[in-house]
Amino acid sequence: MNKKRPVNLDIRTIKLPLPAITSIIHRVTGVALFFGAIFVVYILGLSLESQSGFNAAAAILRDSFLAKLIAWGFVSALLYHMIAGIKHLIMDFGYCEELESGQLAAKVTLIVAAVAVLLAGVWIW
Repeated sequence: MNKKRPVNLDIRTIKLPLPAITSIIHRVTGVALFFGAIFVVYILGLSLESQSGFNAAAAILRDSFLAKLIAWGFVSALLYHMIAGIKHLIMDFGYCEELESGQLAAKVTLIVAAVAVLLAGVWIW
């Protein structure tokens, strides 16, 4: 019995289509949001403790490069996840499921997300 199965399963040599890449990034940003929520909840809790806690949280976000980087990463993940989620909802309604329209939707998702991430970076920094 000779089954016709793939011979090369090295993930580094497999070329994924653009919609698959955007879907994988959507999943990765979901995981990033899960872990980034720890930082967000910490800062929120600190800011709600008291006036001095609020001042400390504001100082952390204003003065710390690492805190700004984490905040920008979290907001970037949130923006991409939201934009890709909207694309997935549109696909759930039966649009952009064909090869050409799926490619176009993936390109639009990446472009809109890149612009949103850059604007978020300007806002945070």
